[in-house]
Formats: sequence, C-alpha cells, structure tokens
Amino acid sequence: MRMLLAGASGLVGGLVLRLCPDAIPITRRPIGRPGVVADFDDLPPLPQAQVAVCALGTTRAKAGSDAAFRAVDHDAVLAFARAAKAAGVTHFILVSSVGANPKASLLYPRTKGEVEAALAAMGFARLDILQPGLLIGPRAERRPVERFLQWAAPVMDLALPRDLGSLPAGMVAGAIIALTKSNEPGVFRHTNRAIASLTLT
Repeated sequence: MRMLLAGASGLVGGLVLRLCPDAIPITRRPIGRPGVVADFDDLPPLPQAQVAVCALGTTRAKAGSDAAFRAVDHDAVLAFARAAKAAGVTHFILVSSVGANPKASLLYPRTKGEVEAALAAMGFARLDILQPGLLIGPRAERRPVERFLQWAAPVMDLALPRDLGSLPAGMVAGAIIALTKSNEPGVFRHTNRAIASLTLT
C-alpha cells in the first residue's frame, strides 16, 4: 500500500509519518525527507497511491484572517483531494473536527463541514472522516489558547460527553493507520469513542 500524506509537519500528521515512514509527505516546505514539496494551490501530479491521509489544519488566529484560514482548511484540503484522486487514490482519510457542520454560524465548524460535504461528493470508494475533540499533544507551533485548553482538559472532560472531550493525538494517528487496512466502501465518520476503539483493534 502506498500512502500520500498532507499535513506531515503538524501534530497528527507527524505522528502518522512516524508510524508509517514509507508514506509520501506532501508539504509546502522541505521536512528533511523525500516527498513532494509544492504549494497546495499549484500541486504537480502526485505519485500513484491507493490511500491518502489529510491532516492539514490551522486556526483563525494563526492564519490571521478568515480568508487565510479557509485557504488552508478548505482550499488546500480539497486541492490535495483532487490531486490524490487523479493519482489513483480510492481511499481518502480526513482529520476533521467534532461539531463539523456546513450550516454552522461559526467559521471553524462551518468550514470543516463544507469540506466534509465536498469530499463526500468526490466519489472516493471509501472516505473516512475523523472528528476528534481537542487534540492533546506537543505542537511545534505556538497556540496559546489551545495550550490553555490542553492544560484544562482533564477537568473539562469530566463535564463533557465523551465525544466532545479531548483525545491524545497519538490515538488519532493510530486510528488512521488502522483505517488504512479497511476496504469496505462508503463514507464513515468517527468521533472520539470510535477513534479510541480503532486504536485498540
């Protein structure tokens, strides 16, 4: 199985690359290993592969504007998906977010929901959408609000339903690797409980 991986420099993507070192990273900047380095708004033809994993994502605060946020979490994701499909990918795996909803009033869940809907319409034989809560793990970039939420997560989780609570990023990466072995066709969404179960299988 050959895997294309977008978002390899991020928290979840980096863990996926560690678990699957033969994956082909698609990045905007070199990361010190072979892969495809290109802007997502001008991707070249990608190597032929069976599976593609997309762990691209940023925040509105880090991006600096609504448009810049959507350029990553919407435009780049769909550009990668189209390039992956052209490269023969039949199984696409997306790291999305709990609460994704194309009709949401807030930018973040609305964008995530719009991407999920667009991917479902692309016709991949199998589409897995992971919808974790707050991801726990060390990030290379500074996200002050997220750092505070990670610190507060153990207390917050006591008051939240399981699917809305936090989840270790390593668990999400493990679930992705488990899903690469699934071949039942269809569109599948996985929230915290399902992600945890996949990691344990």
